[in-house]
Amino acid sequence: MIRLVILLVVLAALAFGIGWLADRPGEIHLSWEGWRIETTVPVALAVLAVLTAALMGLWRALSLLLRSPQMVARHSRRRRRDKGWDAVTRGLLAIGTGDVPAARQARADAVRLLPNEPLTRLLAAQTAQFDGDRDVAVAEFRAMAERAETRLLGLRGLHMEARRAGDARAAAVLAAEAAAAAPALGWAVDAVIEARCADGDFAGARAVLERQMAQKGIDKAQYRRRRAVLLAAEAVALEHVDPPVARERAVEAVRLAPTLVPAAACAGRLLGAAGELKKAAKIVETAFAANPHPELAEVEAHLRPGDAAQDRLKRIRVLANKAPSARESAIALARAAIDAQEFQQARLVLEPLLAEPSQRVCLLMAELEAAEHADIGKAREWTARAVRATRDPAWIADGVVSDHWAPVSPISGKLDAFVWAVPPGVSATPILEHEAERVKAAIAAVRASEEAKAAALAAEARAAPAADPAAAPARAAAPAAVPPGPATPEPERAPDPPPSFPSPAPKAEGTPESAPAPEAVAGTAARAEAKGDAKSAGETGPDEIDRVVRLPPPGASLGASFGGPAPAAPGARSARAEPIVAMPPLPDDPGPEPEGSDPDGRRSRFLGL
Repeated sequence: MIRLVILLVVLAALAFGIGWLADRPGEIHLSWEGWRIETTVPVALAVLAVLTAALMGLWRALSLLLRSPQMVARHSRRRRRDKGWDAVTRGLLAIGTGDVPAARQARADAVRLLPNEPLTRLLAAQTAQFDGDRDVAVAEFRAMAERAETRLLGLRGLHMEARRAGDARAAAVLAAEAAAAAPALGWAVDAVIEARCADGDFAGARAVLERQMAQKGIDKAQYRRRRAVLLAAEAVALEHVDPPVARERAVEAVRLAPTLVPAAACAGRLLGAAGELKKAAKIVETAFAANPHPELAEVEAHLRPGDAAQDRLKRIRVLANKAPSARESAIALARAAIDAQEFQQARLVLEPLLAEPSQRVCLLMAELEAAEHADIGKAREWTARAVRATRDPAWIADGVVSDHWAPVSPISGKLDAFVWAVPPGVSATPILEHEAERVKAAIAAVRASEEAKAAALAAEARAAPAADPAAAPARAAAPAAVPPGPATPEPERAPDPPPSFPSPAPKAEGTPESAPAPEAVAGTAARAEAKGDAKSAGETGPDEIDRVVRLPPPGASLGASFGGPAPAAPGARSARAEPIVAMPPLPDDPGPEPEGSDPDGRRSRFLGL
């Protein structure tokens, strides 16, 4: 708009000037070498303009003639450069599409037409990488690293080649060199931090992060998160070596990222050990409200070492109220209730989760059945259901499932790569192994209790004749317990006189009405140990039922009581103890194996149960 106004003003001025001269024509007289020229002023001005234009055209033609060689050379260079850039473009597109022959031809054209361009060297290096020619790629990247304008590009290429070759030390050195040249360069700073974390130098990693923040190479939220991760990693590493320093690092990490689970768990443990229970509980509860995690529940339950199970249950109730709808709250509360022997409360808490139980819920139910009712059968049933149940979350980074959190990934080395999620394609998680150990301990406790009761009943039965001489004949008539080991037939002997069967010995106090006779229980346990074709006294086929050997009534034989033939002689004993059947095995239990069938000593059982 301004240019148009200026043009109109100039045209108006010219028109005014021409009109003014036309109104005042005047005369011009020129005499030179006998020549005399007379004309008006407008005509003279017109002639002068024509001569000026002619002179300018002549000068233009002469200048073009003089500059023609340079113009031809410049035009040739321009065409060569355009062809070179076209070759670079074609090469990069060929690499992107995977066209190896086209990439090679484009690289050759670019090197011939643009030998000194940085992108030409980049195209040559990438084509060599695409071909798998590592030596050529390294040579091109080194050439780029020697030039100031392509130094960072060359360092990154060399860093990638070093990592691809598995030379972590060379990759760290190249990344440190690039980070020193450009503290805000993201890939270089990340590589240096990851390398120092792998070496355990968390203070050095924080120093690199501080330089990046000072150069505005990272936003504030990301800086706080990364610094919290590094502080938490240092606190976990120093937890057992230098607890005061570890506590300081953990508290600072919680201040920067209150919901970071490893930082909150470490701070809770260290503050609880130092006696700062309120502060520790506040940190753990804040993190649990945002991210319900079993490690936080474990820390909350054991904030004060040596607390009773009821005290731990009270703290877990407070913690569960911070996230009442979370599945982990119910699991933590059920775990604390089982430890406190509040079995009814544990069942009420787990009941909403039984519609679609996870593996941990199944194992909690197995432990609950074993601890509350001493029902090994139901415990085994819930353990078998855990095989097909939904998986529980675990720490995952780049497809690796870990039993603990780490600041960097074990595969890629990326900082803050671990997430708490359900791992795909795994049958069990590390936390499940811990739950399985508790179930094994509960089942072992039930078996130990049963064996102790059987031993006590047998001892009472042996002591009863000494207290009551009238019961001696009954004890003599009772079948003796078979010692452990395979049963062997006894040698023939003369038949004993038929024994008499007086009234059975009086029962010990506290013995249930339906309990078997002490001698029978002792004999049953001994025969179960002597059984050579089973792994334990309690394993047999699922279609069989439990049987208990009881003393026959007076005048009846032991074989007749089971429907078998009576012994030949009135006092003769059975050559082999009658087998008994206990709880059915797990569905995946292959049963007893013949000796020597498993040279490695391994058994395909679920979680060792």
